[in-house]
Amino acid sequence: MPAALLVWASSLAGAWIRPLDQAIICAVLLAGIVFLLMRRRTAERGGKDHARRSVRATLAVGLALAAGAGSHASAAATERQQGAVAEAFAARASVVAELDITAAPERLAAPSGRGAPARWSVVVTLRTLIHDGQRIRTATPLTVLGGDDWAGVEPGQRVRATGKLRAAEAGRSEAGTLSASTSPVPLAGPGGTGGGPEAALSRLRARYTAAARTLPGDARGLLPGMVTGDTSALDPGVAAAMKTVGMTHLTAVSGANCSLVLGALLLGARSLRLPRPVAAGLTLAGLALFVALVGPDASVLRAACMGAVGLSAVAAGRSGQALSLLCTAVIGLLLMNPGLADDFGFLLSVLATLGIIAAGRPVMAWFPAAVPRAVAAGVAVPFAAQLFCGPVIVLLQPSFSTYALAANLAAAVLVAPVTLLGTAAVPLFAVSPALASVPMAVAGIFAAGVGAVARFFAWLPGAALPWPEGGVGAATMGLLSLLTFSAAWLVGHPERAWRLTLAMHGLTVRGLALALDRPWRPSCGLAVRRGRGTLRLCKPTLRRNHQWLLPRTNAPRPRPRTPPPGGT
Repeated sequence: MPAALLVWASSLAGAWIRPLDQAIICAVLLAGIVFLLMRRRTAERGGKDHARRSVRATLAVGLALAAGAGSHASAAATERQQGAVAEAFAARASVVAELDITAAPERLAAPSGRGAPARWSVVVTLRTLIHDGQRIRTATPLTVLGGDDWAGVEPGQRVRATGKLRAAEAGRSEAGTLSASTSPVPLAGPGGTGGGPEAALSRLRARYTAAARTLPGDARGLLPGMVTGDTSALDPGVAAAMKTVGMTHLTAVSGANCSLVLGALLLGARSLRLPRPVAAGLTLAGLALFVALVGPDASVLRAACMGAVGLSAVAAGRSGQALSLLCTAVIGLLLMNPGLADDFGFLLSVLATLGIIAAGRPVMAWFPAAVPRAVAAGVAVPFAAQLFCGPVIVLLQPSFSTYALAANLAAAVLVAPVTLLGTAAVPLFAVSPALASVPMAVAGIFAAGVGAVARFFAWLPGAALPWPEGGVGAATMGLLSLLTFSAAWLVGHPERAWRLTLAMHGLTVRGLALALDRPWRPSCGLAVRRGRGTLRLCKPTLRRNHQWLLPRTNAPRPRPRTPPPGGT
C-alpha cells in the first residue's frame, strides 16, 4: 500500500506542477532510495531486526516506482505544454488530424434549442497533426466534439478529420478538445479499414448493436451497453433514472460484468477438474477475449483489472492477498498511464474494489447462519462499495441517492443473466445469427427489468435529495458512511451493542460527575439487575436549592379569583 500511495501521489503531481518541480521531486525520491539502502546495509552489518530491513527495502522499491511514475507523468505533461503541438492548441488553430479512437462515443446532453443537431464526445489519441505546413507525429490524448457522424466510430479505429483545437484546463489528463468540422474518414492501418482482427470485432459489435435495436422497450439500449459498452442507443429517460438512483455503473461495461465473466469461466474450468494453472490460464485468456470484444476502452481495461481483483477477494477470502493484488494493479495501471491519477472513474473503481476487500467479508459475517451465503454476499458487496464510493460520487453529483442501495440490490439478480447470456450471444453472431437471437432475447428481458427497476426507484418521492458541494459535501458524506457502517455493525451484533451501550453510559455518568465537581455514586443511573436494566432517579441539588427539585406539598392552595360575568 505505501508503494501504491507514493506512485499515485507522484503521478498526480506530474499533472499539476511544472516539469522542473517534478524533476526536483524525482531527485528527492532517488536520494531517499540511496539513504534507505545505506541504512539497510548498515543494519545488516549490525545484525538488527529483519522486519525493519524488510520495511526499508519495501519503501525503497516504492520510492523507485514513484520516481518512474513521476518521470512518465512529467514527460507527458511536457509534451502537452511545450512544442509545436502545445503551440497549436494555444493558438486555437484549425488543423487536419489523424486520430486513434480509444473509447466509445458518448452522447452529450440535448441542446436547449429545438431542432439542434445532437453532439457526441469521443476520447481519442492524436497521432498526426498537420498544421502550418508541418506534419507532426505525437501521441497526445484529446477529446473530439462532433455531430451524429461521430456516433459510429469504434474503439481501436484510426480516422482523419479536420477541426479547431482548444487547450484544456490545468490538471487535465488530455491536452484539449478538437471541434470537428468534417466527418471522420477511416484510414488503413491499426484499427482502420481492413480485414484484421480489430476490424472483424468492430463489425461483430456493430451487428450486435443493430440486432439489439429490434428489442422492445429499454432493452434496445441497455443490452448493448451492459454487454459491449455501446451506449449510443440508450434512452435518455432511463439514463437519467439510473443516474438518479446510482445505477450508472450498469449502463456500460463495469467491474461487475468482468467479475461475472471471470467467475463463469473459472467455474466452468474447475467443473472440468482441470489443474489450477490450466484453469487460471484459460480464465485469463477468456478475460482477454472479452476485453477485445467490448473494445480497448480505458474504462474497460480498468474494469477488467479491478473486477479480477474484486473477484479474487470474494472467492479466495484472503483479504491480505487481495489488498496486495489491488495495490499491484493500481501501480501497474498508473505506470502505464499516469493520467489515470486524476480520473474519477479510476478512483471510483479502486474505492469500490477496496470496499469489497476491506468491508465485504466482515459485513457478510454479520448475517445470521440461517441467511444463505449468496444472499449475504449480494447485500454486502454493493453495501460496502456504496459506502466507500459515496464521498467521491458527491463531488461529481452533489445529491444523495436515497434508494441507491435498494435499487442496486433489486437489479443485482438481473445483471448476471444479462451479462452471461448477452456475452454468449456475441460470438454466436459469427456462426448463426438465428441461433444467437435466442440468448439475446432472454438477456433483453432481464435488461428491460433493469430499466424498470431504475425507473421505479427514480419515480419514488425523495429519490434524489440535495447535498452540499465540494469538500464539505464529501466530508459529510464520509461521516454518513461511517455512521451507516456503525449502525449496520450494531444491528449485526446486538449483544455486543448492549454491552457497549452500558459501558458508554457508565463513561457518560462519570464524565458528568467530574464536570459537576461531585463524586460519582453508582446508586444513580443505569443498574443491571437480573439481566435487565433499571433506571434509578437521583435529584442532587449541587449546593443550590432549585425550586423544581423541592417536594410538592399536599396542602390545599387558594383558588384564583375570577371576575364575575360582565365584570371588568
